[in-house]
Amino acid sequence: MTDGTEQKKSAAGADGWDREVDLVVAGAGPAGMTAALVAAIEGLDVVVCEKSDQVGGTGATSAGTLWIPGNSQSRKAGYTDTAEDAKRYLDALLGDGGDPAMRAAYLKDGPGVIDYLEANSEVRFIACGRHPDYRNNLPGSAVDGRAIIPETFDGRRLGRDFARVRPPMEEFMLLGGMMVGKVDILNLLDRWKKLSAFRHTAGLVLRYMLDRLRFKRGTRLVMGNALVARLFYSLKKQNVPVQFGAPLVELLKDDGRVVGAVVGGDGARQRIRARKGVVLATGGFAHASEYRRAYMPQPILPLSFASEHDTGDGLRLGEAAGATIRSDDHQSPAFWSPASVTKRRDGSNGLFPHLVLDRAKPGLIAVNAAGRRFVNEGCSYHDFVEAMYRSHERVNTMPAWMICDADFVRRYGIGTVHPETRNLKAHERAGYVTVADSLDELGKKIKVDPEGLADSVARNNRYAEEGSDPDFGKGDLELARFNGDASHAPNPCLGPIATPPFVALAVWPAEIACSIGLATDSWSRVQDKVGKPVDGLYACGNDMSSVMSGSYPGPGTTLGPGVVFGWRAAMHAAGKAGV
Repeated sequence: MTDGTEQKKSAAGADGWDREVDLVVAGAGPAGMTAALVAAIEGLDVVVCEKSDQVGGTGATSAGTLWIPGNSQSRKAGYTDTAEDAKRYLDALLGDGGDPAMRAAYLKDGPGVIDYLEANSEVRFIACGRHPDYRNNLPGSAVDGRAIIPETFDGRRLGRDFARVRPPMEEFMLLGGMMVGKVDILNLLDRWKKLSAFRHTAGLVLRYMLDRLRFKRGTRLVMGNALVARLFYSLKKQNVPVQFGAPLVELLKDDGRVVGAVVGGDGARQRIRARKGVVLATGGFAHASEYRRAYMPQPILPLSFASEHDTGDGLRLGEAAGATIRSDDHQSPAFWSPASVTKRRDGSNGLFPHLVLDRAKPGLIAVNAAGRRFVNEGCSYHDFVEAMYRSHERVNTMPAWMICDADFVRRYGIGTVHPETRNLKAHERAGYVTVADSLDELGKKIKVDPEGLADSVARNNRYAEEGSDPDFGKGDLELARFNGDASHAPNPCLGPIATPPFVALAVWPAEIACSIGLATDSWSRVQDKVGKPVDGLYACGNDMSSVMSGSYPGPGTTLGPGVVFGWRAAMHAAGKAGV
């Protein structure tokens, strides 16, 4: 063996190995679990090594949406879409960036991968229906048919292993532990208006109360929690072991090929031989200071929605094995969302992602320290943060301030302040929002130029009456109209800010996931500095350089590729590349 580490012998076996399998998968997020599940279905002996004590990673706290153009679930629901249109859209969005071969592989295999999982496991998806692409002004974009979400899952089916599923963000749960999806939210808001909504709400609460007699949180799982629970349950049915508290600490090579890994903490390390290879799916570098310094834009903020265990392990291991990091063709190093800082029940700080519930609604603007708007507030969360960075080059936009009035909060809510909230004093005392009886006073409180703020509000109010925003086009994109208020005219995204008291909420850039990662080919094989595969080494999920190259085409931009390229890694390891 050429690698010096291979000369070490383990007390567990004369050949130096403590265990031998076909495939080692590092990381039990959606991409890693997909790779492990597919490999097991194809007959490989697999072990999943998870650094933490729970499955799911960042995917468990996500919305759980996958962007899969041409998927059969939407087609069966009556929506039409083609991979050819999606290719035109991605080509227009990415321009010369990214790898066309990777995009082609993703679009070709995406629908089939989803059907494969449904046919061979407990993973199930449903069509989102109308869910617009984020840049519907580009050729090939779609307003429906491309987004799918996992079916609701009953966590009780996991038994005691339900505790192994990483819970969603506290900010996304009601009553201390009840998950709700978009349909649930609509019913909750209408619970006193419609009998059907009341029944739906009552059923949710009753189920949750019964759950709390046995579990620490609700077992009716939706969004990303449903996806990871379905994958975990499917792994259990395939008898795939998941080792917890088992980070990969070293890759072992023989004649240039990765043949195994050292796994586990200092007190209980194992040398596992991997006959078919190792899959890196450790979640990316969101909490790795050295990679953040190297790749994140200035100012580098410490806010992230990624799992705290995503500390760049896969990138470090890959680089040590001869792999290269692909970064030069990325429009952005990460995928972003504006975030407000919350105070949790235990006194710690949390983050609330401002995705769809407030920014596009009529009667809200976002301003920088000069009190000036800098963005179409109804654009995608990723585009919103990129606009924050561009504005910050000229004037302080860290934080940016979302401005509305108390009537807006009562109707739509803002951040963690729920609709129907009439008294904001508790939220103000907690430091979450700033409230004032005049715009001048509000500007002074938040250190935003009062004259600029007053002018921006006056312009917004004029545009709201006219029904058009000539400054930034709020309400022009289908995405904004989708997330606006369809009952509001003449523009579902433009409304006056006129009724005191006035409200301000600070938002900061926070990444949902990293885009930059290890360079791979279309079969997820990690590449070295000259573009040659590192034999026996794969990467998927956020350890793999994103096929989207830092652009954000639509909902599910990270999970879709994570699942598809997890499948491709496993199929290649199983000797079925090209199937």
